[in-house]
Amino acid sequence: MDKKIHKINSVDYKRIYQEIIKRKYPDIETQCKNILAKDQLSTRDVIRINILISKKECKEVNVFNQNHRSYDLRTILQMLEYQKNNNLNNTQLAIHFQLSRNTVAKWKKYFSV
Repeated sequence: MDKKIHKINSVDYKRIYQEIIKRKYPDIETQCKNILAKDQLSTRDVIRINILISKKECKEVNVFNQNHRSYDLRTILQMLEYQKNNNLNNTQLAIHFQLSRNTVAKWKKYFSV
């Protein structure tokens, strides 16, 4: 008996953000050009584009988006590595990536980098 394996398609963030920037924020297109030139966007790239877009949006939308973020393991480790390489404390890292200081502390505790 043949079993059909359904492959879960990942979200094409590159295409989504290209459309959003083209339609709503053409003024930041030049800032995002290098990021969108990649074949596939990493989670960190998505975060960078989100930060550029969020500077244009109202504060209420930013608060809502902040509460519904999630990060994969690779991105968390990259952020913690960035902290180590740039000699940042938890507060500085949290401000840079728009995170909670408690989140950064929890990540450091779990992943002990």
